[in-house]
Formats: sequence, structure tokens, C-alpha cells
Amino acid sequence: MKAYVDQNSCVGCGMCTGIAPEVFRMNETGSAEAYAEGDDASVKEAIDSCPVEAISEE
Repeated sequence: MKAYVDQNSCVGCGMCTGIAPEVFRMNETGSAEAYAEGDDASVKEAIDSCPVEAISEE
């Protein structure tokens, strides 16, 4: 599954990178970004865990 992180909403908490480091990483501005596709379960967990709902399915 491919994910998208809204850079304007992301607060950089890192929850998604902890759940799915193979999909998400922190960028140079301190926000998360999706850099790869991942399995549906981990991406869905990251989407559901984001405290500001900045992650969506692409």
C-alpha cells in the first residue's frame, strides 16, 4: 500500500516511523514522509495511529 503524509499537518511525532520504518522516515524539516510502499497492515496501523491524521492512503 502506498501512503501519503500531509507535510502541512505532520507534527513530527515519529509514531509512523516506529510502526513502519520500511515505509516512513523523518525528512530534513522534521516531518515524516512516505518513501516506499509497505504492507497494508503496517500502513493502516500508521494511518490509524497518527495523532493529527496527517497520513492517508494514496
